[in-house]
Order: sequence, then structure tokens, then C-alpha cells
Amino acid sequence: MYKILLVEDDQPLSMGIEFTLKDEGYEVYKASTLEEGRMLFNLEDVDIILLDINLPDGSGYDLCKYIRLKSQTPIIFLTALDEEVNIILGLDIGGDDYITKPFRVRELLSRIKAILRRNSSKSINQNEMDNDNQIKSGDLIINTLNASVEKRGKNIILTAQEYKLLLIFVNKPKALLKRDEILSELIKGEEIFFDENTLSVYIKRIREKIEDNYKEPKYIITQRGMGYKWNMDILIIQK
Repeated sequence: MYKILLVEDDQPLSMGIEFTLKDEGYEVYKASTLEEGRMLFNLEDVDIILLDINLPDGSGYDLCKYIRLKSQTPIIFLTALDEEVNIILGLDIGGDDYITKPFRVRELLSRIKAILRRNSSKSINQNEMDNDNQIKSGDLIINTLNASVEKRGKNIILTAQEYKLLLIFVNKPKALLKRDEILSELIKGEEIFFDENTLSVYIKRIREKIEDNYKEPKYIITQRGMGYKWNMDILIIQK
């Protein structure tokens, strides 16, 4: 049974979400403040977090930052703030998805299921990736058996979506990938929507993790007005 932490101060909405989630078979832990959410996160091993941005004692952004210091547990922001800057900020600090209020409960369930599905498998249907291989590129080593990434012997923690995006790039080294082409691959088989701004956020997050200097990238480079390119050679080491 999947465990969900719901941090939402709107009690009628919180009760409605809780009822629906339990009816779908999820175990739900509820919090109505930032501090309660932090306490439950530390006490319970949850699989996904639904996080309101406006809380009585602070911002959900702050709780997201706290969680990201400790865990890569998926986070979906619940927000009445649908301005692009707020959405981008939420993704930029480590959120996996967002849904703006008011929302249909079935849409929320679809988002939850999509994230849990890809977070549990971290898989992508590409020929090279189906085998127990290592992919070497520059100082990076990608182990496809356990979906792990290392740089100079140090483990790099990627979310499932970041890992999937990384594989899209390394599967087509030195090739120019247009934004719509990347987005098409990224959302394939997922009940989820990403736009170009969201894609930019994910690429920025990957760069911060794999580049020596993310402001002067050497792995994922931008071709202005055209798209992106993985700029390193790839060596597939078959075991």
C-alpha cells in the first residue's frame, strides 16, 4: 500500500482528498501546517507528498527545500497560484509536479499514479537501456540495471523524471534535439503535461547535478532557438 503525506490547511478540501485517496487504497497522513508536515515526514516513510504552498505558518516552498535536503520523495504542489513564476519556482526547488486549484480529484489521482509508476520503475523503453549495461560519457557512469548515476565515483541523486530525461539525451549523443521532440519523449506513456518552461527547469536541475559549472555546461548544451544537444561521446559497456 502506497503512503501519501497530505499537507493542506483547507480542511474541507483536505478531508475530500483524504476520503478519495483512502477509497483508492492509499494510506494517508494529514498535516495542516508546515511544522506538522515536517514532523510527519520525519516520522513516516511516505511514497509521495501532496504539498500546499500557502500554509498558516509558512510556505510549502520551505518545506520542499527541507525535504530535498534529506530525500527525493516525489512532491506534487497543490496551489491556487497559477502564475508561471510560481509554478517554475516550485519545480526549480525540487517539486515533481503541480496542480492548480480548483482541480478535479480524478486529475489529481492521475498525476499521483503517473509519478508513482515512473518513480518505482525508473525505466525507459529504449534498446540500449533494456540490458544490464553501463553507459560512460565524460566523467559520468550510468548503470542501467539499478538506474544509478555516478560522477568520479560519487553517486548523483536524480528523480525518476530527471533520469528519464538524461537517458533521452544519452541515447542520441551529438544530435540536436528540438524541444517538442524532447517533450514528446518525456511524456510518452504518462498521464501528465509538461510545457517548454517545465522542460527548461528540468534541464537546469540536471545541469546543476552533473556539470562542473552548470552555467558553462559541457554535457547538455543549448542551441539557441533550436533545442539541446548531448555534447559528449557515449561508450556502452556491456556486462
